[in-house]
Amino acid sequence: MDLKTESHENTLWVHLDEPRLDAAVALRFKDNMRDICLPHYHRIMLDMSAVTFLDSSGLGALVAVMKSLSKDQTLELAAPSFNVSKVLRLTRMDTVFTIHATLADARAAGGFDAVQS
Repeated sequence: MDLKTESHENTLWVHLDEPRLDAAVALRFKDNMRDICLPHYHRIMLDMSAVTFLDSSGLGALVAVMKSLSKDQTLELAAPSFNVSKVLRLTRMDTVFTIHATLADARAAGGFDAVQS
């Protein structure tokens, strides 16, 4: 499980560099996210641009991470691929999570002035 982090003020950026968020990695993802989502970060921005496949286990892991956050924290999804976006729409999770279509949109919403890739 390859998670890279960067922070900016009260936002923690988590870059998920895995092509699949599925049953094979969901438990490790959930455990790693719980370890890095410290309470002093109010926004957790998950860069999903590398993820091309999301199954029900991966979706469950995203929901579990969101539920494990304190009431003052939010989990936002950034730059999901077409296939991941489709799963989020079909399961109506697009009404549960704040989803930013591109990394540039997410960075602007997260207080970053410049776009980084």
